[in-house]
Amino acid sequence: MTSSNKKLEVQTEDQTPHKWSISLAEEAFKRFFSQVNPTVHKAFGDGSLFSPMLFGKFFDPSDAFPLWEFESDVLLSHLRSYGQSTVDWRQTDEGYILKAEIPGTGKNNIQVHVDNGKVVEISGQWKQQQRDSKAIDWRCGNWWEYGYVRRLEMPEDADWKNIEAYMYNDIFLEIRIPKSQHGCDLPQGKGKDVA
Repeated sequence: MTSSNKKLEVQTEDQTPHKWSISLAEEAFKRFFSQVNPTVHKAFGDGSLFSPMLFGKFFDPSDAFPLWEFESDVLLSHLRSYGQSTVDWRQTDEGYILKAEIPGTGKNNIQVHVDNGKVVEISGQWKQQQRDSKAIDWRCGNWWEYGYVRRLEMPEDADWKNIEAYMYNDIFLEIRIPKSQHGCDLPQGKGKDVA
């Protein structure tokens, strides 16, 4: 069994200042989620990184969440007991790792963006907009009708300039955020002795 992986470009410049300007309210989500659409349920259902209910109560995925302040075992325990979780995260001595299944969109639709060095944003489209609305960025309106997002606050010791993102088999995303090292702003060869 072979697996294909691809390194994704992590964007660091702000391209759409008004994106996510419309908040996803709980009532709007319930109406939208009541559709009998398997893609909607895969993107926003229990256990998905993009579900507004991932953390046990309603939370708009376009609002930043301090994910690494919580143990995944604690927040996802009720989902794991039913085998529903498609997301996991952990902290190591070297950094922070997030793994998630992407809802069937493939590697070309997923974007990883760092916002002001403080928030890592994962987004993608699951449905194309109609032709007459092509001038409007899908992220500026009722974005949940076309795509998904999860915005995560980065820990204070995150080295946001060196984030790496990978797609495996077009459906699994892994984001690696290294921890800042003391003296990381010094030119190479200065500050730390190499043994």
